Amino acid sequence: MKELPRISEAELEIMKVLWGKAPQTANEIIESLDLKMDWKPKTIRTLINRLVQKEAVSYHQGKGRMYEYYPLVSQDSFLQVETKSLLKRFYGVSFKPLIVNFLKEEKLSSEDINELKRILDEKSEENQRKDSK
Repeated sequence: MKELPRISEAELEIMKVLWGKAPQTANEIIESLDLKMDWKPKTIRTLINRLVQKEAVSYHQGKGRMYEYYPLVSQDSFLQVETKSLLKRFYGVSFKPLIVNFLKEEKLSSEDINELKRILDEKSEENQRKDSK
């Protein structure tokens, strides 16, 4: 799998807009960010162009001669890479202290607990299959 590009905090705001709805024109992206960010339209266009150069976003010509932008990086892929990076920075290679700390401190609903149990059961089965090979 190709390595995901580094996406800055500002560029991430553009990605969030496109993950929410794509494709969108630059004007639509600017309109979406108008109330949220105090950025000039030129700044937003610059960020879009950076994302295109990084191959995180691409475009095609839509109606008229307006370019419509869409993400090449999925939100799930981005979150997975960023989460691993964050965890490695704070916890090294061991994630167990983070998980233990989280479980002790966080108030979890029954639904959350059942989901975590399901994930752990799947991981356990996966490990058993690997061990039996």
